[in-house]
Amino acid sequence: MMHSWMRPSSGFPPIVVLFGLAWLINHVSSLSLTPNINENTNRRAVLKNAAVALAITGATTTTAAPALATNKKSRTEGYAVQHTEREWAYILSGPQYNILRQGGTERQKSSILNTFTSENIGTYGCAGCDTQLFSSEDKFSSGTGWPSFSDALQGVEEESVDPIRATLDGREVRCRTCGSHLGDLFNDGWVYMGTSASKTGKRYCIDGGALIFKPIGGGEDVFGDTAPPNKAIQYNAPMYRSS
Repeated sequence: MMHSWMRPSSGFPPIVVLFGLAWLINHVSSLSLTPNINENTNRRAVLKNAAVALAITGATTTTAAPALATNKKSRTEGYAVQHTEREWAYILSGPQYNILRQGGTERQKSSILNTFTSENIGTYGCAGCDTQLFSSEDKFSSGTGWPSFSDALQGVEEESVDPIRATLDGREVRCRTCGSHLGDLFNDGWVYMGTSASKTGKRYCIDGGALIFKPIGGGEDVFGDTAPPNKAIQYNAPMYRSS
């Protein structure tokens, strides 16, 4: 029997109410888990606020961006490449360490790789271990301010979550070889009509500082923690607890 509180209000399909409840529960729980994170500057909060605006205007919940979430899986145990945190801090630059090992997030439009397109032919590798992660063929302009891809290579590991959370909340993506944090995967690729994402339905929203671009046919590598001209990269506090 459906209780009165479960019945959708007039004009709203049950699926919208269900998704709305799921989002609300997740939003409240996330606030209790990560109360000290500056929601005005980290990627998930920026996208979440946009999703709330869309929801108010009646947009479908499939475009909802996630509230903050914590992936508790270790970024060390079980991965082929392992270092102590002290070693990682020595190997990586400060910005790279903040993103890859602490789960930090760079500011929008702060990486030179955000300016790259599919015409910059090559592969994008992990700044921590050189594992190939993304192909230039799958890069597209999302307008979000972070390098975006419609698909990933085998070197990318996707957080395993239930379908509802994956749609409403997104999921973390890591390097499959060293466990380093790369960014987030959203199921809203269909929004970007005319791009490769509209075909896969996926949008990999990646921190440029986590990547190194290697051009096909040789040439110098481009490190993603390099800022565009007249830009300085700033990083938010980690979204994911250190493991």
